Amino acid sequence: MFYGLAAGKIDTGDLRIDLVAAALPALNDRAHRGELEASMISAAAYPYLRKRYLLARCGVRFAGKHGPVLAAPEPIPEGTIPNLTIAVGDATSSGMVALQISQPGAKTRLLPADKLTQAIKMGLADCALLTHVNRAAFAQSGLCCVADLAAGWAQKTGGLPLPLTCLVIRSDLSEETRVQIEDVLRASIRFGLAHRSEAARFAADRLHPSEACLPETEIGALGVCVSQETLELGAPHRAALEEFLRRGHDADVIPNALPLEFVGDEV
Repeated sequence: MFYGLAAGKIDTGDLRIDLVAAALPALNDRAHRGELEASMISAAAYPYLRKRYLLARCGVRFAGKHGPVLAAPEPIPEGTIPNLTIAVGDATSSGMVALQISQPGAKTRLLPADKLTQAIKMGLADCALLTHVNRAAFAQSGLCCVADLAAGWAQKTGGLPLPLTCLVIRSDLSEETRVQIEDVLRASIRFGLAHRSEAARFAADRLHPSEACLPETEIGALGVCVSQETLELGAPHRAALEEFLRRGHDADVIPNALPLEFVGDEV
């Protein structure tokens, strides 16, 4: 998504953009403090930030063949999940909210995100919530899938995709600046879609250890959640984001985040 900007391929006009590379929990925290004019955040973090940030109409990523799963060293019946201790690396992830919606009262244990696989193999938890899993590589990881949360979400919602992350822009900026930032971000996403191979290698070189949930991460698999819907959020995918936030609020997991407020809307 940001390869075009990082590679200097996008005309930013009179904007000076400093790119910040950090794991998603750190970006959520910095956005909570209002430190960033624009940021990628977890979709599940948006309800806590909506008084300070507006959603960009580009940059929303949905789970496809990559998404959150519960993993264990040995097969575990999905029906026993309420009795399990689940290791999680990020309490603010969309996978965490999806877990709480599907399994109210699930027992979780917060552990370093890059140590989850080792933790369950050492018996520190029964299974782990891995938030971004390459299903093709998962079969070779030595772990078993207890529950596919993205697939479960789609089944319960009539096929809606599970939102993962979104881009937000600070609402105290002028409308002209907000729109300009959004245009620049969209241009970078468009460039990345047109140059997937180079963008994937760029991302692989900067992959944070906490984001590598499996021992092997295929370069070609990076960016698979970036699609035309990421370039411009259409009505069906906007409905998916709204449904995710609505169900999270109805389950008393996250604050109310509706109606959604986007750059370009009246503030």
